[in-house]
Amino acid sequence: MDRKNRIVIAAHCILNVNAKIRPLAKEAGTYINALTPFLEKGAGIFQLPCPENSYLGMKRWGMTREQYDTPAFRAHCREILTSPIHQIRNLVENGCTIEAVVGMDKSPNCGANETCTGFTGGELCSPDILAKQMAHVRFIPEKGVFFQILDQMLQAHDIHVRFTGISE
Repeated sequence: MDRKNRIVIAAHCILNVNAKIRPLAKEAGTYINALTPFLEKGAGIFQLPCPENSYLGMKRWGMTREQYDTPAFRAHCREILTSPIHQIRNLVENGCTIEAVVGMDKSPNCGANETCTGFTGGELCSPDILAKQMAHVRFIPEKGVFFQILDQMLQAHDIHVRFTGISE
């Protein structure tokens, strides 16, 4: 069989749910159904690094977009995307078509169409305070921080792709 020269770029947690914070992983190991339509068309998978895991590790808690939207975290995202961007450019320059970037909607970083917002500051030290914080969380139609930076970096190299997301 001949190669199809098609690539789908996937958020890290789509192929490895173990990178997600514990209460949010809804699959055993991978969100294979999100990729099946691309795989059936012969696409290869390019897995992105996980910005949250590489920045805060596995013992992090759920956060909103504004908690990640800091100069230091944005610099971290650009740094960990440098090598993937070079690889993606090389694939495109050698005839591959990027079918889509698949993310995890509602994620503060890898939301493709929707991200979470609403942090109001303070500590999450009691159930009452946590409940008040959660009452402010909402979802808005924007990319997450990491996907916003990925899109900017791709466009800087004249690579324009469709972003799509799955929702848990």
